[in-house]
Amino acid sequence: MSERVLLRNVDVPDGHLISAYEAGGGYRALAKALREHTPDEIIELVKNSNLRGRGGAGFPTGMKWSFVPKQANKPKYLCCNADEGEPGTFKDRIIMERDPHQLIEGMAISAYAIGAETAYVYVRGEYVLAIRRLEQAIAEAHAKGYLGTRILGADFNFTVHVHCGAGAYICGEETAMLDSLEGKRAQPRLKPPFPAVAGLYASPTVINNVETLVCVPHIVSRGADWFRGIGPDKSPGPKLYCVSGQVRRPGLYELPMGIPLRELVDEHAGGALQGRKVKAVIPGGVSASVIPESGLDVRMDFDSLAAVGSMLGSAGVIVIDDTTCMVKVATRIVEFFHHESCGKCTPCREGLNWVFKVLRRIEAGQGAPDDIEQLQGLCKGIFGNTFCALGDGAAMGLRAALAHFEHEFTAHIEEHRCPFH
Repeated sequence: MSERVLLRNVDVPDGHLISAYEAGGGYRALAKALREHTPDEIIELVKNSNLRGRGGAGFPTGMKWSFVPKQANKPKYLCCNADEGEPGTFKDRIIMERDPHQLIEGMAISAYAIGAETAYVYVRGEYVLAIRRLEQAIAEAHAKGYLGTRILGADFNFTVHVHCGAGAYICGEETAMLDSLEGKRAQPRLKPPFPAVAGLYASPTVINNVETLVCVPHIVSRGADWFRGIGPDKSPGPKLYCVSGQVRRPGLYELPMGIPLRELVDEHAGGALQGRKVKAVIPGGVSASVIPESGLDVRMDFDSLAAVGSMLGSAGVIVIDDTTCMVKVATRIVEFFHHESCGKCTPCREGLNWVFKVLRRIEAGQGAPDDIEQLQGLCKGIFGNTFCALGDGAAMGLRAALAHFEHEFTAHIEEHRCPFH
């Protein structure tokens, strides 16, 4: 895939304006969807494309849409999860800041498919420019008739609202986000019922993230076969990879799903900094398990990464070189999860606090001989026993760090200091 699709407008001057978006063919997919397809046909098209959610879980998007009841005595809602609180992740922010109309068009087509007339974009409050650009784009789209009533002459009404969060990581979990939208304290809900049946205001709701929704106009324009022709059969399509950390060319890369992680880091991002070597890479934001340098030939898709005990997640690729202490990395990651725990369930609330205290003690050179065994036991008590994936992500990451770099933890404990200082 040589051309940029999802990022085609990000470097265009004034690419956030509707004039630039229309000049590049913007909103033609919406017109095509309304004039040539029924809602059910759009759902089938997205199903056939095998688009999988780009927010982390990788659930088939068309299948999620099909769960919305056809006949419902309540309004249906579309929610765009633009909270993007995963450390190392910035792809959705770039789209909202530089090409917000691509998101609006994707939301309009998606809402048409599921029968929703109202949508919310839940944006983390720190994304000030993204919020401003989104609100400007929504006003422009209303003025041009792409939002509002009887859009492009069709029997379709649709309005988008921007809702600013307050920077809580837990709001990236879809049901916690719904509670926040309703004005409640953001905490995960027990499922079932699932949002497609009882979501926002107990009404049928579809929740997709920004990158998922911006794929939709291109599937409508170019077809499901085109989308499936990019990347592996089970996880096709163009993919946005956020590369950061100790690497020569950090940035946002659009490449096919399923490229080797080594190719992404070494060829596209330029490899390790001068005089250093790559020690490990976190492939999908800090929720994903770290992969040592020896495992970087794994392909960047949902199934390949799951097979090696990690996950694609948000595709926030964080490069760690050989000057970095993995005990310090693990401690900072667990500290983040501990701080962001909503406190609803005991394994996460109490377990992560305990894990953080042990890690901080080891990092300070005050570790005890049985601390590694204690950490493994705590991870076992947290993983699979929490309301949402926040605790699981912390436990998975620490387990992987212990599995691949236990010698660094042992050195801290035995030498009573950090060997990297």
